[in-house]
Amino acid sequence: MRLPNTNDGLFYVPPQGKTGEGFSRRLKTIAAKGEKNIQPLPFAVYFWTVAALAVAGLVNAVYLSITHYRVYTYPAYESFCAISKAVNCDTVSQSPYSIFLGVPVSVWGVIGFLFFLSFLPFAYQPEARNKRIWPLLFTVALAYSVYCIVLAAISSFVIKSYCIFCLFSFAITFALLFCTWLVRRRFDDLRLSAALRKDWRYLLGRKKAVGGVFTSFLLILVLVGLFYPTYWYFKPPALTTDLPFGVTEDGHPWIGAENAPLVITEYADYLCFQCNKTHYYLRRLLVNYPGKIKLIHRHFPMDHTVNPLLKKSVHIGSGELAKLAIYAGTQNKFWQMSDYLFSTARTRDKLELKVVADAVGLDAGELAISLHHPWVRSQLLKDIKAGLKAGVRGTPTFVVNGQVYSGQIPMKIIADAIK
Repeated sequence: MRLPNTNDGLFYVPPQGKTGEGFSRRLKTIAAKGEKNIQPLPFAVYFWTVAALAVAGLVNAVYLSITHYRVYTYPAYESFCAISKAVNCDTVSQSPYSIFLGVPVSVWGVIGFLFFLSFLPFAYQPEARNKRIWPLLFTVALAYSVYCIVLAAISSFVIKSYCIFCLFSFAITFALLFCTWLVRRRFDDLRLSAALRKDWRYLLGRKKAVGGVFTSFLLILVLVGLFYPTYWYFKPPALTTDLPFGVTEDGHPWIGAENAPLVITEYADYLCFQCNKTHYYLRRLLVNYPGKIKLIHRHFPMDHTVNPLLKKSVHIGSGELAKLAIYAGTQNKFWQMSDYLFSTARTRDKLELKVVADAVGLDAGELAISLHHPWVRSQLLKDIKAGLKAGVRGTPTFVVNGQVYSGQIPMKIIADAIK
């Protein structure tokens, strides 16, 4: 029976042996010719696409930098992309991984996109012939992309939360990598190493312009390193003799004015970022407006080992920190301990009791014993039960004149008190 040939309209079985090998070579030749026949779009389309992506990345990085600043400095600030525990821009900003070499990662993003955009005009010069600078830009985009992968891994496995605008920045970076690769593929057939050497010679021919770019960025890096404000470090006002503090009739520590017109009870967790920020904000108000506010502290650690509200811990170990503060209160050192825990607990994986005791002025041995003392635990449970009864379900929560406010106190209440 004869197999049908191509004229039968069914299928074609190539002959075996040398003729079959020739057929395979012809297929490769046809494929290669087809690839060469792909006509690139006009160079301007590629150039302005890359430029638009870089500008979008710059704008996004500026927004992230502003958001990072507001998260740390505005007491009531919450970004609109704080959607859930898993998708929360504020959680990512609050992480110590949002700072790299003493500067916010988002600010590094601003510098990076500006650097990319500064070299892009060199690629549009007629003498570049659609080939020069693109290997350099591809290499820069590749380095950015690797860093993005590292940041994505940290978000996934360490922070366990994602920032929508960070993901957008990652997408822009990968798009830049692809586009710069595509331009090279369309207009240049040199290997990357050889193309980079040509880029170097091309830039050396424009020493004045290139020198201006490098000098500007060196100056930016120096200024950022020396003068960028470290606003993410919360510094509480010092306890002074003219800022009264004591213990309420039912045994809770207070600070401010004993007979103030505005009394605020805070339920807080020493590992809670928002508690930290709001607590220091209130402390500054106490210093700036003496006699106006009385702040009472109560513990509500989001730790399932001590808090029956939780099935698993939100802040593991915060219950132990609360016990340290309760014991310090018995030695008239509550506010010193509270300030120390707020300023250090979130930035360290483990606190050494001796270091804590020396910082606050307590005996390390007694401090260690207090963690297992029944009375200390009973005082902590009283605060937690009182909070649950009042309707506290998270931290920080504030009780003012019998009203419960979750997350923040309405500014009108504070403004009316300090007028």
